[in-house]
Amino acid sequence: MARRELTVGSWLSFGYPQTCEMMTRQGFDWLTVDMEHSAITDAEALTLIQITRSAGLDALVRVGANDPLLIKRAMDAGATGVIVPMVTTVEEAEAAVAAVYYPPRGQRGVGLSRAQGFGLGFDAYRDALDASAVVVVQIEHYRGVENVEAILDVDGVDGFIVGPYDLSASLGKPGQFGDPEVQALLDRLGDVLQSHRKPGGYHVVHSDREALMRRVEMGARFVAYGTEMVFLAEKLREAGKAIAAVRAHGSGQGAPG
Repeated sequence: MARRELTVGSWLSFGYPQTCEMMTRQGFDWLTVDMEHSAITDAEALTLIQITRSAGLDALVRVGANDPLLIKRAMDAGATGVIVPMVTTVEEAEAAVAAVYYPPRGQRGVGLSRAQGFGLGFDAYRDALDASAVVVVQIEHYRGVENVEAILDVDGVDGFIVGPYDLSASLGKPGQFGDPEVQALLDRLGDVLQSHRKPGGYHVVHSDREALMRRVEMGARFVAYGTEMVFLAEKLREAGKAIAAVRAHGSGQGAPG
């Protein structure tokens, strides 16, 4: 990220170890455990982090809120870093960074868990944290767009990801991406994607290769592609259409003579 190299990851919305393991084998650079819009528990997140890290991928957690307790638990479980929703001000960005790092850089409480080698590797973890931890802020409110450069200039913020639905909702126009006001905000973020030294990106939710390429061509360098939930839902929808077609074909054959 520091070199603005393209990375493509994906999202985990289920707490199932098997689907997580399947996702680790598909060429993604990282996976994000979604603990904002899913029913994934802390224990399930720990397992997903273990599987992802064991496969050689970075494991991020999209925490449910910019809350130091939630961030601390994700990091102590062994996450590489966090994606923090609804960051709108410099102060909120600074608070997210402080929750990831120990004093004197931050304010994270010190505890011993998986990240610290189950009590046997705290010193090594502490010393490596500054070089290895990742803090990504979500810009998904018009106030966040207004402050985006200042937010990205916060030391410890490594990049950002656009939340287009919440961004449009902050104007009272959820999902209305063609609205001029909404488009103006997205255009501004598009300019930041290309010009700022820190990388940004989008979550391309559905398996749309053209949309993925468009985001990359517009300057996105931190891109999430799909979720295991959406991939499964799309494949099941295809199967449902095939079943309906077979049924219609069979009904048209008539009864055997």
